[in-house]
Amino acid sequence: MKVGFRVTLLAGAAVLAATAITLPAAATPLPGLVNLNFLNYTGASPKNYFNNVQPVGWTGGSGLIFIDSPGNSSNPASACGATYLQTYTCPSTLGIKGGYNYVEADGNPYYESGFNYTVSGLTVGKTYTLSFYQAASQQTGFVGNNTNQWIVSLGTAGLSTTYLGGQMYSYGNTDGGATVVATPLMTIPSGSGVDWSYVTVNLTADAATQVLSFLAWGNNGSSINVPPIAFLAGVNSAPGLNTGVPEPGVLGLFGAGLAAFGGLRLRRRSQKKS
Repeated sequence: MKVGFRVTLLAGAAVLAATAITLPAAATPLPGLVNLNFLNYTGASPKNYFNNVQPVGWTGGSGLIFIDSPGNSSNPASACGATYLQTYTCPSTLGIKGGYNYVEADGNPYYESGFNYTVSGLTVGKTYTLSFYQAASQQTGFVGNNTNQWIVSLGTAGLSTTYLGGQMYSYGNTDGGATVVATPLMTIPSGSGVDWSYVTVNLTADAATQVLSFLAWGNNGSSINVPPIAFLAGVNSAPGLNTGVPEPGVLGLFGAGLAAFGGLRLRRRSQKKS
């Protein structure tokens, strides 16, 4: 009987060990970011141009970049509402308590620029994680398949674009040591959209104070006007925009460990009775 219990105990311990090994290592998020959902601003109410709304902590964002509020076609302040810039589809509300705002940016590099947030207290050479939600759509009145993604940079300067000729642009950062990464590409069927997806990027600091910069990048830098529109929400957020719900894979692993402990307790009770 004791041998049987020992085997069960070891099996349970093995499950918990596997759980501990499988769980992601603790990541270091970028410190000091506030106004993650663009709810605080000192200028005009959404929907309006990014630099007219003046979201607290953020700079730049000239061109066809907007701060929107959640909703559908009945809400003029949403992406698919009647207020310019109108898109075929709205990203869903993600069930956020108290609401949230989000960025809407034309991915045509001729009509936009990067927008930035200054981050302090960084350790040079240390890699930080940044998570957020991205979605995409197309401006109403236009047709043609599109792609869009976000370019994210951490450096002593923000992102900028360069005209290459022939309706093509490139992007870059004047800080040669900056980290510049692209998010997964979103493919947008003509007259349609792509709902929110959660993405995480790794950014390495090359100074104690850095500029976090975002740039919508449509159709690989083409300025042909079939406008792909990118959306951004929940900067530096956990999955579910801080609703506190663990990812399904993590829940499954913890469930396996708890089930093993439950089996151990039942086994010990049956041994005592015998």
